[in-house]
Amino acid sequence: MKVERIQTEITKTKEKIATLQSRLRELERQKTETENTEIIAVIRSADISRQELMAFIEAFKTQGAAAETMLEKPSEQEDYDADDEEV
Repeated sequence: MKVERIQTEITKTKEKIATLQSRLRELERQKTETENTEIIAVIRSADISRQELMAFIEAFKTQGAAAETMLEKPSEQEDYDADDEEV
């Protein structure tokens, strides 16, 4: 009797685990989809061409955060360069 009760509890626990794993996979899928949507929105709001985006990504891979200056408008880059000269 005691073994049967334990086996029943094991079966119920396995079912709960399977349900929770399925829920976790769905939540991870939703998270990825939401992140992708946000990334696309940010990229579109940057108002840059596909070529500029690809160049930025390549530069970021090789240069890291220094590549961020590629996206600045010319007036912002001039201000940035002027700040560097003062230091």
